[in-house]
Amino acid sequence: MKKAYIFPGQGAQFPGMGKELYENNQEAKSLFEKANEILGFRISDIMFEGSEEELKQTKVTQPAIFLHSVVLATTSVDFSPAMVAGHSLGEFSALVASGTLSFEDGLKLVYQRALAMQEACEINPSGMAAILGLEDQKVEEICASIENEIVVPANYNCPGQLVISGSNKGIEIACEKMKAAGAKRALPLPVGGAFHSPLMEPAREKLQSAIEATLFKAPSCPVYQNVSTTGVVDVQEIKYNLIAQLTAPVKWTQSVQQMIEDGADIFIECGPGKVLQGLVKKINKDAEVASI
Repeated sequence: MKKAYIFPGQGAQFPGMGKELYENNQEAKSLFEKANEILGFRISDIMFEGSEEELKQTKVTQPAIFLHSVVLATTSVDFSPAMVAGHSLGEFSALVASGTLSFEDGLKLVYQRALAMQEACEINPSGMAAILGLEDQKVEEICASIENEIVVPANYNCPGQLVISGSNKGIEIACEKMKAAGAKRALPLPVGGAFHSPLMEPAREKLQSAIEATLFKAPSCPVYQNVSTTGVVDVQEIKYNLIAQLTAPVKWTQSVQQMIEDGADIFIECGPGKVLQGLVKKINKDAEVASI
């Protein structure tokens, strides 16, 4: 059986995440403590006891989800992926799980990414919105029609669900146009900025330097990356796609379709929540899903 392990991104966090793992598994506990040491603050305390508001801070959310996902994969008895993929931030978890990055390097990159993204959000006040019930092509056309503002497709989550990203004014104009074009909903999201858009360029530049200075090894299985949507094993290509990801759209629908085409028999979500399982079922209702 070809197992595809999938790793969630920002938004999957919840208070108490990982606490049971920490308390019942010695290997998990040592990874949490190592993360506390690397980050210089006790992220485990925020994950286990913190409020939703505390967990929502990008500098906490991203390493927290990464940590939970990687600990689950590392401590799983039967972790045997034929392929891996991660949604946005989840791509870093997938790279650690496939042996491309060490746990320590993965965590450092995720934290640097989170801080760089937070900074980029402060430079350019911006946002995102979920567009439900319109075809991808129509959403793309409307985004392209908006002049003097940045607004682009950011997350191709599943058919009929595309997230757009851009300047606050651009998002506002786009939402009105989407509704007029027949969208069921055009819903601004509670995020700090325009992720996966040209407005993340300052963050991309910072992350590029960090990625280029980090050791990457060949993965144990193909990594289906957000930018390329195909299974990648070449280290240089993996790095290139990872850098490009910050300003490019997350092509999740296309990645899942490609994994199915390449023989994925079951998609196993590895991380907090079940968001990706739901998206996979919407992409292909016959797909088998599970979680660790």
